Amino acid sequence: MSRKTPVSVFGHRLRQARSLARIPQDQLGVQIGLEESSASARMSRYETGVHEPPFETAVRLAAALSVPTAYLFCEDDELAALLLVWGRLNKSERKRAKSLLESEFGARV
Repeated sequence: MSRKTPVSVFGHRLRQARSLARIPQDQLGVQIGLEESSASARMSRYETGVHEPPFETAVRLAAALSVPTAYLFCEDDELAALLLVWGRLNKSERKRAKSLLESEFGARV
């Protein structure tokens, strides 16, 4: 069976995050509350862009994959990479990173 290429930003990011987490489609689907019998097919449809999940489902997917929800919708690859880093920072590290960006680039973020 050939692998379909994602046709949506969401599908592309979902597949990337799932691959990085090394979670099979069916397992991820069950983890977010989908029926076991349809979990793999539904996840495949999300990844290929046939269907886009409701936002609440996207939030559950992001949580299960330990990525910020914004990552799943990010069109820019460099910004998506930054979102992954940001998602791994704790509150004090985020505050420090924000201060560094503000001081380095003079913009309020």
